Amino acid sequence: MKLHTLRTTTSDPRDRGREIGARHGDRVRDVSARYLAHFTLLGIPEPTVRDIVARSHDALRAWCPALAEESDGIAEASGVEAWRVAAVGARTEVLAAAPPGKGECTTAVHAPPAGGPPETIQTWDWHDALTPDGLLLSLVTGAGRRVKLFTEFGAAAKIGVNDAGLGLHFNILRHRSDDAAGGVPVHAVARRVLEEATTVGEAHDIAASARLSASTVLTVVSHRDGRSEAASLEMSPAGTAVVRPGADGWLLHTNHFLDAGLADGDASIPESVSVERYDHARAVRAAMTGRPAPARAAAFCGGDGADAVVCVRADGSRPDHEQWSTLLTASLDLPGFALHHRAGSPDTAARQGLDQF
Repeated sequence: MKLHTLRTTTSDPRDRGREIGARHGDRVRDVSARYLAHFTLLGIPEPTVRDIVARSHDALRAWCPALAEESDGIAEASGVEAWRVAAVGARTEVLAAAPPGKGECTTAVHAPPAGGPPETIQTWDWHDALTPDGLLLSLVTGAGRRVKLFTEFGAAAKIGVNDAGLGLHFNILRHRSDDAAGGVPVHAVARRVLEEATTVGEAHDIAASARLSASTVLTVVSHRDGRSEAASLEMSPAGTAVVRPGADGWLLHTNHFLDAGLADGDASIPESVSVERYDHARAVRAAMTGRPAPARAAAFCGGDGADAVVCVRADGSRPDHEQWSTLLTASLDLPGFALHHRAGSPDTAARQGLDQF
């Protein structure tokens, strides 16, 4: 995956969308076409996609009009129909109409109980064929909040930080309550948290206010007055739950529900190695404590190095729409208002270091 950086110059959502579309219209058009083809391969016909996307975009406009305007601005400047860009923004909501996939992402966040800045790391694992390009976006909201984030072209947000000392990581989940009703896009929930929240509590209130049709977990971490706080906000149409760090300050999440109530409806597939990756993260968490990001990435791999379960490799024997690999390794620096990143898996980040955005 190739990463592209854009520092937008306007706080107006529609104009920001136009700026993204004008600068990266070819990539917006490309990822839109790739997702629509992917939905077809999964057995979701275009009329169904358009119906889900229309309801999801309406839900977004009612819940956060600015993000709907930004999406429409991207489409306008890219020269594509608005629903095609919105389909990328609501891709998780569309995928709720298909059987669950593997969903291989791993997040580890340490909020030191004795004080100090948080230590975080995440792998983002997805289909190689869908995301040859990723976007590092810097923006300023109408209220003056500064945000830095990583996302796909057309999606509102995935991983990021704001200048209030709050950041988030993003993992997909599946729940029996997921449906094709077209709720607020979960990627838009992540974006609104980054734009508006200054505390974990505020992030929870934002997440809980959205009517969802698909599930995900936002692991939110804040740092102020020398202390850190973290929580995983497990979101589903059945409700939102809060998972707190353990006594050692570590909070780990993969792709299955941890809250006892929501876990009863977990719909992850047997082929997923979510539990195995969670157990791996637990086993190596002490080795990650107190380490800078590259050393944390090396410890994240554990003794297995490039063969670690958190380093997902594409399987060349399977068709493109069934391929998964680790496309990004990311770490948050809240005191420094920075997103550290390296395309590829943690072993690559350990060898080459992480760039700062």
